[in-house]
Amino acid sequence: ALLLCLKDAEVAYADPAPVERMEINSRRIDRFLIGRDETRFGPLEFVGGLEMTASSRNFGALSAFRFLKPGSDFLAVADTGFWIFGTVRHDEDGKPAAIDNARMVQMVDETGAPITAKWEVDAEGLDVHDRVATVGFERKHRIAQFRIDPDHMKAPFRQLDFLVPARELRQNRGFETVTRANAEGQHKGGLVVVSEKSLDKNGNIFAAIIEGPHKGVFTVRRVGDFDITDGAFLPDGDLLLLERSYRLSEGVKMRLRRISGETIAKDRLADGPVLFEADMSYQIDNMEGMDVWRREDGKTMVSLVSDDNHSPLQRTLYLEFILHDE
Repeated sequence: ALLLCLKDAEVAYADPAPVERMEINSRRIDRFLIGRDETRFGPLEFVGGLEMTASSRNFGALSAFRFLKPGSDFLAVADTGFWIFGTVRHDEDGKPAAIDNARMVQMVDETGAPITAKWEVDAEGLDVHDRVATVGFERKHRIAQFRIDPDHMKAPFRQLDFLVPARELRQNRGFETVTRANAEGQHKGGLVVVSEKSLDKNGNIFAAIIEGPHKGVFTVRRVGDFDITDGAFLPDGDLLLLERSYRLSEGVKMRLRRISGETIAKDRLADGPVLFEADMSYQIDNMEGMDVWRREDGKTMVSLVSDDNHSPLQRTLYLEFILHDE
């Protein structure tokens, strides 16, 4: 016991990772379909968007995004191991105009030292609830929880059992979706995770309800060559999934599917219709992050962000839509 105490006493804790404040330069996107003035795309109505660059070389690689305050303050994670905080500012017409108060901080280990090995901090999915960020990591697959403190983000305080057998998770196809069901719905606020492209023997995508009264593994039907990059629950209990496809001959595509909440259950195959699909004739890129929120006028909103992979050939985008009932 004495040796253990002495060993613990020798642990050195690093100073908090520095918060990097930065200016984000935004070019407004007023047309979603390039060269056309259309704003309605099935049940989606395009509100506006931003193409973003920043003063920091660390900015980019955004893989998940959630609002801390609907349509305003947000938290995002980069798959390079950074937290990004900021505020979406809207103009007098309610269109996104700029990103304010932007700052980044690197993820740290238990001693507070920044983690630089990408395989340890390949963050892909994010949920925020009660000032706790729940993050899905791939390569080193895990679901970890962090206290949200923009000035001092620490190491995770808890690791969650993701239920899906680890042997079934592909190295670079792990949990891209981490989202919480509606508190009043059938899953009573349960935490749901969905992998990008870890497939069962029938070619369907592994997923699980990992917290809540109906814990268990389920799958999502894979349709075509699209992979899942994020998801969020809608007010009625359905799950909206963001999906992506890439072929060298066709470029990148994005798709939104509405998964019936009734099919999200242990040992079930979840499925639902495609709401919208876009190719490179639209203002899209490598769309990876999404959130669903309620505007002050009661409209259901969908916000999307892209991962530029720190490539000069790709862009960091923020896109905003109204989701209409049909």
